[in-house]
Amino acid sequence: MAYASFKPISLPPSTNTFNPIPRSQTLLRCCSNTKTLKITSEPKPVFDSLRTFAPATVANLGPGFDFLGCAVDGIGDYVTLSIDSNVQPGEIQISSINGCSKLSKNPLWNCAGIAAISVMKMLGIKSVGLSLSLEKGLPLGSGLGSSAASAAAAAVAVNEIFGGKLDFSDLVLAGLDSEAKISGYHADNIAPAIMGGFVLVQNYNPLNVVKLPFPSDKDLFFVLVNPEFEAPTKKMRAVLPAHITLEDHTWNSSQAGALVAGILQGDLEMLGLALSSDKIVEPNRAPLIPGMVAVKKAAIDAGAFGCTISGAGPTAVAIMDNAESGVEIGVKMVEAFMKQGSLKASAVVSSLDRVGARVVSSITR
Repeated sequence: MAYASFKPISLPPSTNTFNPIPRSQTLLRCCSNTKTLKITSEPKPVFDSLRTFAPATVANLGPGFDFLGCAVDGIGDYVTLSIDSNVQPGEIQISSINGCSKLSKNPLWNCAGIAAISVMKMLGIKSVGLSLSLEKGLPLGSGLGSSAASAAAAAVAVNEIFGGKLDFSDLVLAGLDSEAKISGYHADNIAPAIMGGFVLVQNYNPLNVVKLPFPSDKDLFFVLVNPEFEAPTKKMRAVLPAHITLEDHTWNSSQAGALVAGILQGDLEMLGLALSSDKIVEPNRAPLIPGMVAVKKAAIDAGAFGCTISGAGPTAVAIMDNAESGVEIGVKMVEAFMKQGSLKASAVVSSLDRVGARVVSSITR
């Protein structure tokens, strides 16, 4: 199997110049009971084409299994969307996929296509057809929210090409349509991919997601180390225990609370310690990723505040307060994957993406 490499980029929050959704760093709650049509008439396109970016995400963050996640800058997926007279009105066509040969161009079986169709239905688009091009910057099955990044970029692209009529809740629900068919009905990747920063998924019915503001005057860097190893989400979920002890439940609940407190206070020591303290999910998944236990130890020994498995894996994620130390930590983690797991790995150091999916360029009609 061929593994895609990371494609580092630089997209500051200022590139988000077309999305009317507020990007406040205050506590933001998004709620929605059902996908109800909020548009009274079909909106007209305001752009001929545009290009969007959605960042990679780290789900779970240790003890926050299925309800905590965050977005990381520098790596992610692009979508280019265009009004296309050659496409049947009300439909979408995937014209090209770059960076991955395994994905289907059938929009009904592609995460970007599914999310795009969902947004088109919410908007009631019937008079124009759309052409979508997907550029994958994230490897599949990496534990970095690859499917969510594609879905988020596509959902935001469709919304913005018609004037940005939908809010966060609608876009997350559209992304959940995609996630449900690809990797399961979980918002801990799609919500931060769309909203940016740290996100708490409080409920699904009704949908209730809360953006947790990390202090703007604090620095946070993620060391993401991706080994050449496939960890399918379905397989990694299958090893999780059906029942847990009250002791482990209490422990993980306290660590998840500490994780949220560390985020809100910008306390990296608290955040890192909680990130590393999962007693339910990580102990069952780590043995399936060759060298993971040694990689975590190498990260901590090298000075990381904490380390865990990103999402379902196999990517390992460590946190640090400066990029220079992050590079050194990444070197040690890559070495540990090779020495203890016999796996080649690549490392990238990324900051917290506080913005989420956004438009990066456009052509006005």
